[in-house]
Amino acid sequence: MRLLCLFLLVASSSCWWPFSDDTEKKNDKTESYYKEEHYRKEIVGTVIGIDLGTTYSCVGVFENGRVEIIANDQGNRITPSYVAFTAKGERLIGDAAKNQLTSNPENTVFDAKRLIGRMWGDSSLQQDIKYLPFKVIEKKNRPHIQVNIGSSRVKTFTPEEISAMVLTKMKETAEAYLGKKVTHAVVTVPAYFNDAQRQATKDAGTIAGLTIIRVINEPTAAAIAYGLDKMGQGKNILVFDLGGGTFDVSLLTIENGVFKRVMEHFIKLYKSKTGNDVRNDNRAMQKLRREVEKAKRTLSTQHQAHIEIESFFEGEDFSEMLTRAKFEELNMDLFRSTMKPVQKVLEDADMKKSDIDEIVLVGGSTRIPKIQQLVKDFFNGKEPSRGINPDEAVAYGAAVQAGVLSGEEDTDDLVLLDVCPLTLGIETKGGVMSKLVSRNTAVPTKKSHTFTTTTDNQQIVAIEVYEGERTMTKDNNLLGIFHLTDIPPAPRGIPLIEVTFEIDVNGILHVTAEDKGTGNKKKIIINNDQNRLTPEEIKRMVKQAERFADEDKKLKERVDARNELENYAYSLKNQIEDKEKLGDKLPSDDKEDIEKAIEEKIEWLESHQDADLKDFQAKKKELEEVLHSIVSKLYARAGRPPPEEDEEKDEL
Repeated sequence: MRLLCLFLLVASSSCWWPFSDDTEKKNDKTESYYKEEHYRKEIVGTVIGIDLGTTYSCVGVFENGRVEIIANDQGNRITPSYVAFTAKGERLIGDAAKNQLTSNPENTVFDAKRLIGRMWGDSSLQQDIKYLPFKVIEKKNRPHIQVNIGSSRVKTFTPEEISAMVLTKMKETAEAYLGKKVTHAVVTVPAYFNDAQRQATKDAGTIAGLTIIRVINEPTAAAIAYGLDKMGQGKNILVFDLGGGTFDVSLLTIENGVFKRVMEHFIKLYKSKTGNDVRNDNRAMQKLRREVEKAKRTLSTQHQAHIEIESFFEGEDFSEMLTRAKFEELNMDLFRSTMKPVQKVLEDADMKKSDIDEIVLVGGSTRIPKIQQLVKDFFNGKEPSRGINPDEAVAYGAAVQAGVLSGEEDTDDLVLLDVCPLTLGIETKGGVMSKLVSRNTAVPTKKSHTFTTTTDNQQIVAIEVYEGERTMTKDNNLLGIFHLTDIPPAPRGIPLIEVTFEIDVNGILHVTAEDKGTGNKKKIIINNDQNRLTPEEIKRMVKQAERFADEDKKLKERVDARNELENYAYSLKNQIEDKEKLGDKLPSDDKEDIEKAIEEKIEWLESHQDADLKDFQAKKKELEEVLHSIVSKLYARAGRPPPEEDEEKDEL
């Protein structure tokens, strides 16, 4: 089966070379490939597949020959990638976090995927943070998120930590379904993610207590999801992945543009009617964002959507209508621009539109009717596949790949091949791009060239790695630089320097330069070290994540104890009031005593919502003792001993 997908494996490593000869070695089966195959023979337990999305995340598992997309504790199969910190010191993840966005926007974090693995000076990062209600600050030339934990504590998190919290939620969701611990996962990333972003995603997994054994591209995962029942038929599948924050056919970030334009439309409309500008009101902006998202979804099935917001701004309500026609007008140029990358993909693959057997639509935004129509028209009326929920397709494919790596049955015939879409090479004499890995080369791959020096007695060579399709390196993208030193003095053209490019299964580029005469070797993994967490930082964040888990556990115990007291009090109250139960069976003085005790506890609960665990447990015990005393008196009057309470036994 051939998977036609769009990948931007921005492999990072650099070298420039003065002169090259025609020596070349190729080895497409790399050491890392065989290491991955060996996973099938190792015991890693059940491996889960996670779609770590910008807006929503999803988790699946391959078992008993099929994929199961796992519902969270709210019964939803997709979970908002939101983390919130409340004034009471609670940490909320997923649905609970998103539900209180409008009342707590400054401390509700979302879109962490837009920040992960990026440098502070990144222009697109600076554009993104303009539309975020929470505070993003610079620290060590990386973006950090600053929120209030509790009433007065200010805490700073990296995007990796926030992503780790979402991954933890997905991990716990899977564990609740499977009934056992999960330690290994396959996680998807956008095809355009560079090495730093991929490594940062793996770091997030480590913080969450997960070993991410494979990072795969989202379009690849989707192609796997749709391709399982077409194995061996030689189908060409084109994946059009338009999600809540990314568009994987190119570097275009379309969904952010959609929200921006629709929100700007209503901001201007509101200002023209009232004279008020709501841009600086975080709560109003997040209320509008929430309603715009609902409207976008509504317009996928209906021709108009009503936007109603109570107390939108300064106590005034907001009520407007958005038609599908207006929505399409606001975003038509963005929608049409999605077709350009599709055309480029066909050109890169040397295919015609008629060569495409299946068109796969992935991501919630592909539900937009205009997007569906544009894709259909581009392919001359061919209908896209609709067999899998577009919100779940990526997680579905990740779960299949997870099944492969954990050795599940019914996956033995599946082979996953990603490709490197941009040519990778080094600079040679005169600023010429010497290509080592051509675009559309299947990965993993390993390729080498032998180069030589251009000046007599040259002892140092600088290696500059580039990506791009232009002849001159000045027109391509520099990925990094390193140096090979201590080359023995010799006439130019004599030293033989072998440069090897190896792209592993995760799309990460390793570059090695070796002096063949002395065996002196220098190796680099282009991972943008200044943009990565250090091992010490990761270790600290793992411990911090464990502390958060402990705090969450204590909070749950406190809430459970409060609920137990409340349920116990109201249950007793209902029994006392029920004549058929205890109402007519208790003497009036005993009834008054227990009613008084119940009312005291209910009043105490109403004024002590934030009491400690021990306080709730003590109040419940007091109420139990009152009841036990009354029951003992009843049995004594009847001349019978009270029933013995079962002794508590420790669980094994």
